[in-house]
Amino acid sequence: MYMFKNVLVGLDLSDLDETLMNFVSFITQSDRVEEINFVYILKEEEFPEALKSEFPDLKEKTIDEKKRIIQSEVDKYLPDVKQKIDIIVKTGSIGRQMLNIIDIKDIDLIILGRREKSKQSGMLAQRLARRAACALLIIPEDTKPSLERILVPIDFSEYSKLALEKAIDIASVRTEKPQVLCMNVYKVPAGYHYTGKSFKEVAERMKKNARMEFKKFIHKIDKKEVPLKDLYDLDDNNDFTTNIVDVAKNKKADLVVIGAKGRTVSTAFFLGSIAEKLIQLDSDFPLLVMRYKGRNAGFLEFFREL
Repeated sequence: MYMFKNVLVGLDLSDLDETLMNFVSFITQSDRVEEINFVYILKEEEFPEALKSEFPDLKEKTIDEKKRIIQSEVDKYLPDVKQKIDIIVKTGSIGRQMLNIIDIKDIDLIILGRREKSKQSGMLAQRLARRAACALLIIPEDTKPSLERILVPIDFSEYSKLALEKAIDIASVRTEKPQVLCMNVYKVPAGYHYTGKSFKEVAERMKKNARMEFKKFIHKIDKKEVPLKDLYDLDDNNDFTTNIVDVAKNKKADLVVIGAKGRTVSTAFFLGSIAEKLIQLDSDFPLLVMRYKGRNAGFLEFFREL
């Protein structure tokens, strides 16, 4: 388990920044965060060649202006911040520049905002989740920071173990410890009728098996005195994502934490179908996508060429 010591916050200098700043203030109440990097990327087309030749310092002055604006936001929303602050303004491709900064600064956690129905913010989040060797937190616009319930989808894999351990870690540093909901989605096998049992009977058997698996799984987890509750939900439409979203809404989860699969050449763009779908959704809950930091980071240059 790695700590979120070095955090990157992607800004767009819009009203969405207020949501992000409020969450940063909430998150950095933990002394474990040591540095916050606020990043804004200017598109190169904002500096036409005709203007650059006539005003050679246009880009430099624009960058300085954006830095001043971001600093004023930091002063407004984080007046008592104790962490080191770095304000980074670059020009070029948003995705490529972000990946470069993540690599150079050795970022542990990326925080991005998501506008409702915005394809651009969803695509950036998906690209970074696929390619960056660290965790990603996606905050929907106008979300208020709160932490009473954390939902963790669990399939008993090493990736869900990582997600659960981080959820427990996040909860453990709070004075009022949030409840961590451990959710397993189980399904009835397609050929269940060959067992001679009814759908309901087989579903009960699968649920019982899931409970047994959970007991073995949770036995290896350090709970840190955080209250845990196990939940089981039957998949009836062959799409675990809808189960997760429905439970998150029903239980009023303040955060969903899910583990992403590791990065190898053969799985270069494979987060796992559930993580992919959750990132794509216009959901109204914050989503934390956990991956093992730095795993197969040597492939970063390979990704940037694609």
